Amino acid sequence: MYLEPQTIGFLTALCVGFLIGIVRERLHQPGAMMAGVRTHTVAALMGAVAFSLGAPAFAIALAMTGVLIAVGYFRSYSTDPGMTGEVSLAMTVLLGGLAIKSSQLSAALGVAVAVLLFLKKPLRKFSQELLTEKELEDALILFAAALIVLPLLPQEAIDPLGALKPFQIWKVVVVIMCTGMIGHLAIRFNGFKWGLPIAGFLSGFISSTAVIMDLGQKAKKDHSITAIACASALLSTLASLILFAIVLGASSMNLLKAVALPLLVGGLILLTTAVLMFKQQTLPSDFTLSGSQDAFQLKHVFIIAFSISSLSLASAWTGSVFGQAGTLISAVIIGFAEIHAAAFSMSQSTLVQGEISPMARWGVIAVLASSVVAKSALSFQSGGRRYGLRMTGALALFIAATAISLFI
Repeated sequence: MYLEPQTIGFLTALCVGFLIGIVRERLHQPGAMMAGVRTHTVAALMGAVAFSLGAPAFAIALAMTGVLIAVGYFRSYSTDPGMTGEVSLAMTVLLGGLAIKSSQLSAALGVAVAVLLFLKKPLRKFSQELLTEKELEDALILFAAALIVLPLLPQEAIDPLGALKPFQIWKVVVVIMCTGMIGHLAIRFNGFKWGLPIAGFLSGFISSTAVIMDLGQKAKKDHSITAIACASALLSTLASLILFAIVLGASSMNLLKAVALPLLVGGLILLTTAVLMFKQQTLPSDFTLSGSQDAFQLKHVFIIAFSISSLSLASAWTGSVFGQAGTLISAVIIGFAEIHAAAFSMSQSTLVQGEISPMARWGVIAVLASSVVAKSALSFQSGGRRYGLRMTGALALFIAATAISLFI
């Protein structure tokens, strides 16, 4: 049966008003005189009818709704100073009018409004009890970086060498910040009840280096947990590898596709080695992994941005003087300290060349190898000989398998 678009609009307005009204009715205190199912349904239909009659009629309907809301709020202010009911009623009228113009958009927004209204208690608990002030600060910084700073940055290169592209650089920084936030929240709201392997993996998105050093110090104090500490450290390295792939894909999807198989093989080796180490012994009941209070450190964010910018300039200069080999060497050097900045540099060099050369693919492996060397050294420094030998052996197996799979 065919229905005219205007008829569908009226039906959508009816359903949207009814849905929002049910949620509001459900949240009312018994005996409360507030807008419920009937009021919201009629308000949505009023908006739809007024919109179909033209802009003047719709403006009058909105004005009438505003007057009624003002009167109702004046009468209920002493007992209920909140304005959710008043705002939702005005929104119902607007959605009713929108249903005539775009029924699908009105329906989607209506469901979103109903969900927000229904989640009143969980959202209040989340914002007032669960979310800490520091996490809120980190979230605001992340949103500002992604929604304010990023759109304002130029997408074209701002230097003569064509290396500094602020939009691309900051996009990678935002990706790293988002990953850190997700990992932090996963640990924050679930604690470490998932067990050390999951905690080590999630913490690796924030800083795998910090996890390796923390676990190394614990293993140095108690040699009986060396295998478990190494397994958790390897899972943190796996998380860092995943973030490495994300940064690579955000910078150059073609380069990521070219090295996807080696990265996958390397990740499977890390996972398999970690599982085998976990099976060697049980976890002591009092063993915990130090948690981070920060989703990310602003200082670290600026260091990453500076590293990416500096490496991009250095790579462009060495590439212009020594060719792609110079770019590879500079990326490997930076890879000892920050593989994500090195990943960005390698991807940008391939964009300049216009194709994925064998040297670019081997450059990715070389960057990972430099990170393996750095993490192996840190393992010996923080955890001693036993921890260092196990970590070095596992990481060596990882980089060897990654390099070999590049020939396939």
